[in-house]
Amino acid sequence: MSLFFIAGIGVAVLIEFLLLTKKQQSVSDRILTAWMFLIIVHLFLFNLFFTGDVYDAPFLLGLEHPLPLLQGVFLFYYVSFVTGQLPENRKLLLLHMLPAALMYGYLLAVFILPLSAEQKIAVYRSGGAGFEVFNLVKLYAVTISGVIYVFASAVLLRRHRRAIRDRFSDLDRISLRWLEILTYGIGGIWLLLLLFRTEPLTFSGVVIFVFLIGFFGVRQGNIFAHTGAQTVPEASDEESDASQTGTPDALPDATEQPKKYTKSGLSEEAAAELHATLIARMAGDELYRQSDLSIQDLASMLEVPPNHLSQVINQREQKNFYDFVNSYRIQAFKRQIEDRKNRQFTLLSIAYDCGFSSKSSFNRCFKNDTGQTPSQFVASLSRDRD
Repeated sequence: MSLFFIAGIGVAVLIEFLLLTKKQQSVSDRILTAWMFLIIVHLFLFNLFFTGDVYDAPFLLGLEHPLPLLQGVFLFYYVSFVTGQLPENRKLLLLHMLPAALMYGYLLAVFILPLSAEQKIAVYRSGGAGFEVFNLVKLYAVTISGVIYVFASAVLLRRHRRAIRDRFSDLDRISLRWLEILTYGIGGIWLLLLLFRTEPLTFSGVVIFVFLIGFFGVRQGNIFAHTGAQTVPEASDEESDASQTGTPDALPDATEQPKKYTKSGLSEEAAAELHATLIARMAGDELYRQSDLSIQDLASMLEVPPNHLSQVINQREQKNFYDFVNSYRIQAFKRQIEDRKNRQFTLLSIAYDCGFSSKSSFNRCFKNDTGQTPSQFVASLSRDRD
């Protein structure tokens, strides 16, 4: 089992190296770098306890206790910066470090500094004799911290998922599904801690989590290497990364969605006129064929404010921007596939011509809109012709 933990440390060190050597790091990259360093230290200390070697270095005893309180904090930090959902005063984020800092202060005062090496070892070998209250408080603190930060991160990711569907027609490059999986993975680690309270099993989960970061890092590409485009706009030290990458403005806070149109200033007459123009341009100019079409792009083409265009689509079409644009792409695909002269082309090439950027997004949108896969739809056309 120790080899398994050592393998996890090795992979974490490799990930740390890739992050440190990445060019043009964003704030979220630096957060992930710090978080990975924390994981390396945490796994290293646990492995020393697991093998018993920690008793040869008693000065390390006690350093591991506050570390679990920081894991959830770094998850929340990372999700917040990647999705661009930050408080106006970023210094408030430092308050999340307070519980771990207080625990370190307590340990320095009553355990790390005043006790000799022999006394520390005796406390650990006795299962924490004399520190029963501390251990109980730590258990509840770690449990509550884990639940709160996993839940908060999941909420931010859900807001982000809703927000991008109002801004973009292609989600493949900006979807954070991989980060959702990692968030739920951390939730699984805390669940293991709650149910079994066995550290080897819990840290086995941590190692698997590290492997997942490595897997998604290679798969996503932009985690370890600068690709010239971020998945979503995120804040940097001086300004939003959106301004650096050419991405649209930061995503709107989903908490404002229910009241976002109350002060838009768009009259019913103007909305009706904009809606008519929108439908005419979408059909006549086939604007949907631009695979990376965004609400900002379309608003520029129509020479209207993006929020007015979003309002018209939401209220008049009862759809978000993503579904609205892709419905046109699906109808265009149906028209082309029904034309016999297009039989020489593959389904995917026709889908690309209609504005879809990938096979997965095409299949997903088509199935959601029609209840059939593209192949099933084509087969039904053949039966009707027969």
